[in-house]
Amino acid sequence: MNILLLGSGGREHALAWKMAQSPRCDKLWASPGNPGIAEHAECVELDAGDHDAVAEFCRANAIGLIVIGPEAPLVDGLADSLRGAGFAVFGPSKAAARLEGSKSFTKELCERAGIPTAKFVRCTSLEAGWGALKKFDPPFVLKADGLAAGKGVVIAETREEAQHALAEMFEGKFGPAGSEVVIEQFLTGEEASFFALTDGEAIVPLGSAQDHKRVGEGDTGPNTGGMGAYSPAPVLAPDLEARAMREIIEPTVKAMREEGYPYSGVLYAGLMLTPGGPQLIEYNARFGDPECQVLMMRLESDLVDLMLACAEGRLGEIERPALSGDFALTVVMAAEGYPDTPKKGGAIDLGEAEAQGAKVFHAGTKREGGALTANGGRVLNVTAQGTSASEAQRAAYAAVDAIDFPTGFCRRDIGQREVRRERG
Repeated sequence: MNILLLGSGGREHALAWKMAQSPRCDKLWASPGNPGIAEHAECVELDAGDHDAVAEFCRANAIGLIVIGPEAPLVDGLADSLRGAGFAVFGPSKAAARLEGSKSFTKELCERAGIPTAKFVRCTSLEAGWGALKKFDPPFVLKADGLAAGKGVVIAETREEAQHALAEMFEGKFGPAGSEVVIEQFLTGEEASFFALTDGEAIVPLGSAQDHKRVGEGDTGPNTGGMGAYSPAPVLAPDLEARAMREIIEPTVKAMREEGYPYSGVLYAGLMLTPGGPQLIEYNARFGDPECQVLMMRLESDLVDLMLACAEGRLGEIERPALSGDFALTVVMAAEGYPDTPKKGGAIDLGEAEAQGAKVFHAGTKREGGALTANGGRVLNVTAQGTSASEAQRAAYAAVDAIDFPTGFCRRDIGQREVRRERG
């Protein structure tokens, strides 16, 4: 079958790499793609905001499956338009994508369905926010309600810092995403990411990962879209994973279905593993980035089969996803200045980075006169596997060290928490 993948980042490169391995994939198209994706797909320029134009392209090229990678087109309702035009689509509807598109929507759903999550207050003005701060003890968790490219969360250590952050949000720091703000209770514990596939009825676990959100080593500095990840996350032990499915994922899918907006696609739960059990931090309505990269490295099942089963409402009829028992670890190489004002145009030479089995996923690159250059904040996802977190970490950083990217940087401690646990 012919497949269209929408997106241009490292997540989409990992999906393209995996989908191209499927015997069901006759021709893979990608829009807009990137130089890495172009190794597996024919890239084409489509405006994801022009739903009719995307549908016309799909009709003209006999597309049998459409995979929407990023969150913005999902929140914009592209999946609805394409399903309405008769296409199989992997990705939730506009109504269901509110799980990511609106923090307050998700918190209120959790409240109705009894899903464990932090206490919260939704604020629609700066004055309301200052009043809500009085209901919480420091540190304070402030979240822009809408989409903010993974950067709309501020953890303020003092009330004064929280007041300043609130003022910045309502003054437009995160654009329209910050027109409403959710203030949450600060949860203590270790974070983990958990992924499940669902067609709105059947639900199957896909895997776990741990992301590294802070830009600096030792989890310091501002939040980013993610500086690296590894999978699996052993801290999410089998009993905790079962609790997360039973207490968080399954009630969410059930509530969404019963309230009239069934969820279909991948459901990504950010969890806090508290002393009282897993609690939901937030949902994403698509694969995480860079968690997708490590999941795809471990996935042994046919990704196209899984996605098509979700799109066609028959996930319960096929075999559950199988993942390698190995660890996979990815290191993000970012452009100097990220996450504020990344420096574009820096030359990149991948050298022999993939010679030892690592995979370099392109996240923000372009070709200029045949030369590979940086074209975004997060530029490369250098990914490797090993029988342990330590081995995967060594392999990934050996590949990083083989890359010549003078205007790039990375954290040197991705996976270190798990490596320390392995060493006892």
